[in-house]
Amino acid sequence: MSKIVIFPRLEIPPTLAAGPGPGNTDPRVLARFAGAGTADHMQADVLRGMIECKQMLREVMGTRNIHTFGVAGTGWSGLDAMFGAVMPGDKVVMFVNGTFSGIDGLTVRMKAATPEELAASPLDPQAASVTVVTVPHGESVTGEVVEAALAEHRPRWAVMAHWETGSGRINDLRGFSDACERHDVMGLVDAVSSLGVANFRIDDFPGVHGWASCPQKGICCLPLTYAPVSFSDRYIATLRATGCRSFVHHPILEARHWGIIDGKDVEKGTYHRTHSAYAVAAFHEALRITLQETVADRAKNYAFHEAVLREAVTAMGCKVTSNMTSLVVLTLPDDLAGREMELVQTCRAEGFGIWPTLSEPVQVRIGILNLLNRRAITEIVTRFGEAMNRMGAGIDMTRITAILDRQFDRAVAAE
Repeated sequence: MSKIVIFPRLEIPPTLAAGPGPGNTDPRVLARFAGAGTADHMQADVLRGMIECKQMLREVMGTRNIHTFGVAGTGWSGLDAMFGAVMPGDKVVMFVNGTFSGIDGLTVRMKAATPEELAASPLDPQAASVTVVTVPHGESVTGEVVEAALAEHRPRWAVMAHWETGSGRINDLRGFSDACERHDVMGLVDAVSSLGVANFRIDDFPGVHGWASCPQKGICCLPLTYAPVSFSDRYIATLRATGCRSFVHHPILEARHWGIIDGKDVEKGTYHRTHSAYAVAAFHEALRITLQETVADRAKNYAFHEAVLREAVTAMGCKVTSNMTSLVVLTLPDDLAGREMELVQTCRAEGFGIWPTLSEPVQVRIGILNLLNRRAITEIVTRFGEAMNRMGAGIDMTRITAILDRQFDRAVAAE
């Protein structure tokens, strides 16, 4: 009989999470998570917290949609719930301009594939009813691209990522929504990277009928808590008429557990899954913090700190190709061209968690999720510049530090 191996206690050291996500969870959220008492999913305070969460989430998302709640899990759980309305044979136009919209596209092809198409290639079905419109890496999906595709294909659904984290590009949400309205198409939007970072209200985009986000980026919560989703009455009516091929992430069943039944809020939900008191407490605190800061002020804060980071890395000779405000995507100076992955791996080995792009061309991604202060940005810039210098970049870090000081001192003086 083999000896049972008891491994040492797992110790995970803190790192500077300067990537596209998960972001840095606010200490107040961690305190609420760790401080929650052991309770079952129908305990009175847990239920009250869930009622308050859905009310706060509607304010954060800017909507009167009753079907606005959190899907237990990560952002992928919320996306799976949203895409649950896509049925085999449904006609869909999918816009792809990076890794994550590409994965959304794969999900859509799996949902829309007929049994024969799925059997032919279970992990990569080529659903004839799905048209994938590919926009080159580093470019945004424009309203004109959306309009042309919807006018030509006349689909039932259209899908787009609002902010594509794989390439750091913001796609045209207004153009997407307007084109969906003109052509009577139900839009679905992946808002994983934009919710809680950008200042927008989803009710201002009536062409979009389904929204899915994540807890660990702009909402600054733990990854395994709740992925925010919101669905219009038309989406829910469509789902009731066609059904859904998922029990676990069925939007109507998920909503029932949040006390949303037959299009109305009720005091007590009905069982669908066992909710965690810890997750409810953490999500509740994250939403409180978001509303206290206000989405508008947080968006301004992201824009300022991204601009400071962008100026610093540009002064180092890097070329920035992104336009998101929570993430800078760049290529290294000509002398270090092609060594992006090497630099990322070196930084990550030192507890500096930047990321490469996950598709070609390989670029460097530096994120600032919940790192909106002078100390954090200075540390990111300093560690990045030092890593480049060890590769022979020859950057004058005194000059780079002066750029940071000038920008932050100017901001302080303007307050």
